[in-house]
Amino acid sequence: MEKDMNELQTLIEAHFEKRKKEEEELLHLTDRIEKRRSERSEQMKIRAERERDRQNKLAEEKTRKEEEEAKKRADEDARKKQILSNLTFGGYKVITQTGAKRQTEREKKKKILNDRRKELDIDHMREDRLREKAKEMWDWLRQLEAEKFELQHQFVKQKYEITVLRNRVSDNQKV
Repeated sequence: MEKDMNELQTLIEAHFEKRKKEEEELLHLTDRIEKRRSERSEQMKIRAERERDRQNKLAEEKTRKEEEEAKKRADEDARKKQILSNLTFGGYKVITQTGAKRQTEREKKKKILNDRRKELDIDHMREDRLREKAKEMWDWLRQLEAEKFELQHQFVKQKYEITVLRNRVSDNQKV
């Protein structure tokens, strides 16, 4: 009985020692995890700061290049005007359109939208004329939606055809 008690006591002590070691390992691991998390968050902050700096540099570079290009264009236009003003043919000066500036894509888009957009002058209209105008606008909207649907369908069809053709080309290249 005493032998069993001693054996049981040693097993209990061994268990508690093992448990103590495991708890110490667990604490050590949690400390390492926390340390790694803090290091990681610092690294992420540093990366984010570097990325912001890089983006700022790119933006500054872009604006500087745009300013240089605008300056070059202005210089070229001034030089062309000077050359054209000096040229004369038979006593007549060459007349060119110097006022016509190059439109950017955004300006073109605004112009197209302004042309498409119709102004509504409905303040003086009666109810029956307003209903007619609403029906007209509804029909126009349906027409635009139908065109949009057809274009989307055409796009999907063309995309499918492109993939089929690419597959054929790749198959032919393999052979």
